[in-house]
Amino acid sequence: MDVFIAPLFGDDYVAGLYAGKVSSILVLRSYVIRLKNMLFAGKFDLVWVEKEMLPWVPSWLELGLFPTGVPLVVDYDDAIFHRYDRHRWLFVRRLLGKKIDAVMRRADLVLAGNDYLAGRARGAGARRVELLPTVVDDSRYAVPARKTGSPLTIGWIGSPSTARYLKLIGPVLQDLVASHDVRVVALGANADQLEGLPVEVRPWTEAGEVKEIQQFDIGIMPLPDEPFERGKCGYKLIQYMACGKPVVASSVGVNREIVEHGVNGFWANSHEEWLTALGSLLEDAELRKQMGEVGRKHIEDKYCTQHVAPRLAALLRTAANRGPISK
Repeated sequence: MDVFIAPLFGDDYVAGLYAGKVSSILVLRSYVIRLKNMLFAGKFDLVWVEKEMLPWVPSWLELGLFPTGVPLVVDYDDAIFHRYDRHRWLFVRRLLGKKIDAVMRRADLVLAGNDYLAGRARGAGARRVELLPTVVDDSRYAVPARKTGSPLTIGWIGSPSTARYLKLIGPVLQDLVASHDVRVVALGANADQLEGLPVEVRPWTEAGEVKEIQQFDIGIMPLPDEPFERGKCGYKLIQYMACGKPVVASSVGVNREIVEHGVNGFWANSHEEWLTALGSLLEDAELRKQMGEVGRKHIEDKYCTQHVAPRLAALLRTAANRGPISK
């Protein structure tokens, strides 16, 4: 089997995104390359796309440039459709609000990371929709030896686009730092985004992210209960748990499935719930250990490539043949 990988944006774009300096020339060049790849898509047996082929381009143009006879699989781990249908500008909502629905209808198979995304695909009229959770290669996320000493570390990993969520629990973090020997580390945020919070900001790198997470004692994922966030697939929770870390997360969307409340972590929404959950973990090393072990087992059983990859391969084969999906 030959596989041709053609990302819309490369590593230079990702580096610019984290640095807050995205080159418009780089974006234009990326679109030109993507258009070229789309025009030659007819030579492939299957095309597997993450979300959409041409962001911010109407569906009639995007799909019009894509060969009709080529099987298409589209993959969603975010509610990307809300970027358009909930945009603050009416013009964007009218032009692109139903774009992702059209892409879903054209696809031979829609892969959805959670029920919220799958529901949108079914509502759009997608022919085939399969739930496939976000996963990690658990052999890459080794569980480190238990850390001793202090301070303990509450950790968060993300990007500049999601760093704002940490402000939801800013007062909680202030209270904990004042009452415990603890530090808070934000991996992937920009320092100016978290000004005023007791947070140590560190740069994200693909090569170093696992090592950074291994230094956490507790992983957190605060979210507002809003439409876009209900479509998130809990990747950071899966990363924390793969490293054997207990977690505290807002009970929003798929977080309620990944986190078993009181077993491998806690759900928390209010100030008091966050304070209680994090305080309990900070004060009880054995609880951190037990929850971390259960969380790691949960990843091995459901959220790792070793478990999901065979299912994915079968789905792609049936989509390429435009045959029925085996259960």
